[in-house]
Amino acid sequence: MKINLDAKDLMKRAVEFHGHACPGVALGVLVSKYILEHGNDFSVDEEIVAVVENDNCSVDAIQALIGATFGKGNLIFLDYGKNNYTFYNRTNKKAIKLSLELRDFADKKLTKEERIVKLLSSNPKKIFKIENVEFNPPQKAQIHQSIRCETCGEFTMSTKIKEFKNKRYCIPCSEKVMKNLF
Repeated sequence: MKINLDAKDLMKRAVEFHGHACPGVALGVLVSKYILEHGNDFSVDEEIVAVVENDNCSVDAIQALIGATFGKGNLIFLDYGKNNYTFYNRTNKKAIKLSLELRDFADKKLTKEERIVKLLSSNPKKIFKIENVEFNPPQKAQIHQSIRCETCGEFTMSTKIKEFKNKRYCIPCSEKVMKNLF
């Protein structure tokens, strides 16, 4: 699916998803625009895998503009607190990583709106380290059987069930069981 690559249009689409305009969303728009301009299309299914190393507002723009989502299994979150973004194209088997290097967007002399404008008009090559990287893609999303936890009774994906003494537990209940043993 092709989308309009005008920065203002992309920002509008990202804000509709995120709920408000902010520099974080603008950063995600800049990242997404670069990816879309360099041989990638919106991921209708799992064509593009995105690995994000933060949980800030930029990730919402990536979900809205690239189509990488937790539900489709093509958005991977690594809780590193870094503005690093890696994208893998399953068709051409190439991966590219953008790592934020320039931090003058947090300049307190600029208003929020001025920072957004500055970001959207930036050349990504001047604020990101951009490199092709090796990438071992995850399997495509799988549907797994659900199994009832023997403690809380809630159904849990079979790959997340923990077995102990011939009983099946969800992760939170297995942690309680293990904690009570020690």
